Amino acid sequence: MLPGGYTTVLQARDREEFRDEVVRFTRQLGFETVSAVTMIDRGLGSAELITIDNTPQDYVEPYSDVSDGRRDPVLQHCKRETVPIIWNQDTYVDSGAGDLWEQQASYGYRTGVAMALHLPEGKHFLLGVDRDQALPADPGELQRIVADLQLFAVHAQEAAMRLLLPPAQQAEKPALTPRELEVLRWTMEGKTAWEVGAVLGITERTAVLHINHAMHKLNCNNKHQAVLKALRLGLIH
Repeated sequence: MLPGGYTTVLQARDREEFRDEVVRFTRQLGFETVSAVTMIDRGLGSAELITIDNTPQDYVEPYSDVSDGRRDPVLQHCKRETVPIIWNQDTYVDSGAGDLWEQQASYGYRTGVAMALHLPEGKHFLLGVDRDQALPADPGELQRIVADLQLFAVHAQEAAMRLLLPPAQQAEKPALTPRELEVLRWTMEGKTAWEVGAVLGITERTAVLHINHAMHKLNCNNKHQAVLKALRLGLIH
């Protein structure tokens, strides 16, 4: 089953509960501030942004400065990539934006981790956590933090799409075949494609094809997102 530490955000009933769960997880991870941004690309340079954060009140205005955003190397990385970025002062200095780091550092934004999930139909989810103290020097510990954030982001974006988007912008319930649903159920239990194939008496390649078909129908980029969306839509239990 999915770890309870991550799935509680899926149970959020409204925007405030969602924010509370995001902030709670962030602090458990050792970070003071967080920003979770749901973006809907409208085309022709137009986008709708829905931001959930705990930005200090006196930093809200400079934090929202669009012109600074165009120069921010962390934001620009997230717009282009899905690989998380671990950033600090050097990230800004190396990109010629050292003044932006100086400005945000005075509010506690000295280092952090940020990542983006780029979803079908022009939907994007950005998650960034920040803190005043240096990140762990131990590579293993730092890798664990990044992995925890990635897993949480997958769960958080599912909740964000459900709670923050108008019903008209939410996808209709797709029709999955019984075999596709079976494969998703076993994937939810943590089984690999090879293990799913062994359980169902099919080849690993066939199991992968069923997973890929389910991902396509659910408009998801990976099997974890597909499982979460199927759960939210009540297709699997």
